[in-house]
Amino acid sequence: MAVKIRLARHGAKKRPFYRIVVADNDSPRDGRFLEKVGTYNPLQDPAEVTVEAERIQYWMAQGATPTDTVKNLLKKEGVLAAGDAAAPAE
Repeated sequence: MAVKIRLARHGAKKRPFYRIVVADNDSPRDGRFLEKVGTYNPLQDPAEVTVEAERIQYWMAQGATPTDTVKNLLKKEGVLAAGDAAAPAE
């Protein structure tokens, strides 16, 4: 079972709000997830990001890989160092 750390969209039309979730690759974007580990609100200025760093580190140690967007958010929050996440294999 491959696991990803990704965004799940919530909020009203044209008013997005995202949860950062740990989910199986086969689950739909806004569907079933294993754990909610943070939130992202792009409408705030600056964008509001809250993360549970310990849980993200735990899931990454278990083999979960963040999506590109989540990886950028985690780097900005200081959860990931610039060299921590390996580049995806081609």
